Amino acid sequence: MMERMGTGTGAGEGRLGSAGGLLAELLDARTYRTALYLLLALPAGGLITGLLVGGVVAGVLTLWLLIGAAFLLGTLWLVGGLGDLQRLLAGLLGVRFARPLPPEYPGVLPWLRATLADPVTYRTLLFHLIQLPLALLCWLVVGTLAAVCLLGLASPLWLMNPGALPVMWGEWTLRPSPLGVLGLLLLGAGGLVVTAGVVNLLGRMWTRLAVALLARDPGAEAARREVVALRRAAGRVALGDDLGATLQDLTAQARAASTAHAVALVAPDGTLRAGSGPDAQALGGRPDRRPAPGEADVRRSVDGALLATLPVALPPSAGVPDGGVLRALYAPGVRPGSEELAFLLSIADHAGTALHAAQLIERAGARAGEQERARLARELHDSVAQALYGITLGAKTARATLELDPERTRASLEYTIRLAEGGVSEMKALLFSLRPDALEEGGLVAALRQHAHALEARHGLTVHAELKTEPRLGPDAQAAAYRVAQEAMHNIVKHARATQVWLDVHEDGQQVILSVRDDGRGFDPAAPRSGTLGQRSMRERAAGVGGGLEVRSAPGAGTQVTLRLPVDAPVQAELRLPPGPESAPPSGEPSAASGSTAPDLPAPRGSR
Repeated sequence: MMERMGTGTGAGEGRLGSAGGLLAELLDARTYRTALYLLLALPAGGLITGLLVGGVVAGVLTLWLLIGAAFLLGTLWLVGGLGDLQRLLAGLLGVRFARPLPPEYPGVLPWLRATLADPVTYRTLLFHLIQLPLALLCWLVVGTLAAVCLLGLASPLWLMNPGALPVMWGEWTLRPSPLGVLGLLLLGAGGLVVTAGVVNLLGRMWTRLAVALLARDPGAEAARREVVALRRAAGRVALGDDLGATLQDLTAQARAASTAHAVALVAPDGTLRAGSGPDAQALGGRPDRRPAPGEADVRRSVDGALLATLPVALPPSAGVPDGGVLRALYAPGVRPGSEELAFLLSIADHAGTALHAAQLIERAGARAGEQERARLARELHDSVAQALYGITLGAKTARATLELDPERTRASLEYTIRLAEGGVSEMKALLFSLRPDALEEGGLVAALRQHAHALEARHGLTVHAELKTEPRLGPDAQAAAYRVAQEAMHNIVKHARATQVWLDVHEDGQQVILSVRDDGRGFDPAAPRSGTLGQRSMRERAAGVGGGLEVRSAPGAGTQVTLRLPVDAPVQAELRLPPGPESAPPSGEPSAASGSTAPDLPAPRGSR
């Protein structure tokens, strides 16, 4: 679709829409950049022609010597090197060529073979050859118009001093009159406008010529750059660490691998999300029409610039399929091909994927927050709230028996104090669990010691803790060891009916051994499997860090859970569940290795 860009596009309105009006081209900065290019084209063309002709002549004349071949090879290299200089100068015209990938130097003969077989070499050489005569012609045209403008604008000086510049026509001597000078002034001013238009017209001619002859192979080179850009964009989207940085990188990759002057991602409300290029900030604004999925809307302004608008689509699961648009601005004389538009559509699809991923992460974070709040509410109800209720009952009992039965009052106060200590420990544990780095800062020994203290204060168990030195475990192995110990002690409280617990952590060679033993009821390991969710959770945690779990028990003899982890154990992706009859307690039998999974709360840091 080709039409004049209106104000509804919202992209580059200030710059693209300024082409209207009589003095627009005269006031446009692009006109003076084009004039500078025309000014430099003649000396550059003369220098380049001299170097190339001189190199060829020197090479031919000295061909019978060894240095003749070197002259010719150097001249061939100059064709490509000076072509890069021409591409740099073409930047004054607003033409930006995609930078090639870093070349590999295979040797003289392979380089010579590849250079002679490359059509870009001959197109660049043709541009070098026609630049000098064409630049000379442009100098003559623009110089003539400039001289006319100068004479017209300088006519008031002739009126003030007619004798300084007499104009003779046969026997007649022309003398200026005020009306004639006014006409010359108007001619000079009009000549400036015409000169600006001619300069821009010549600039468009040079732009088309540069794009046609200086552009590198539009097939292989563009395909290589687009593949590299898409691979980097996919990696960036997969990383998904920062949405703003991801979108900014996508626009930079799109601009680097295309011929666009600027690229921007725009939200559905017209807000600029990210941009790359000097005019990217002007590409914001609500589009007047959103392109259909998989299509590109290309519009031309009166100054010759093109604006390509491509949709950023989101999957149906996102709820809102409109993710905005991707806009690519092209300099006058540059038009994207179908392959480049397909590449930009791929970048837009990557942007849609990044936006959808950010939405999913936000939803997951919100859901995780809700689940965490619900978990903390359950923990507060099961621990701190129950302790506070017990403290209230103990205090009321002590008040009622204060004068009637002092011994019972003392017992009630001791019970209340123990409940308060347990409540404080539970509250510390909950506050400790809110810090993600708590286990890392406090260490495994401090976390187990705090948990054992809470177990004693709240449930009246006697815990014999052998926790001396911090074992050499990584963060994941520390977390797994703590969860296993927490699960085992939770099941002791829930099922074992024990009075004493032995907790031990020590290193034995290249292993770290954690043991939790109780004097409870125990169970028969040979009984049929049933109710093993807690035990399975412990085995999964142990296997996840490359360790092993052993459970020993007998009816009436208590239960011992032993976890063995390698020193500095890495996380293992494979899950191993060691088989064996001892892995399952009978239905309804309590032990330290059965029951429901304990809440995933890291223990508070502290000492017993």
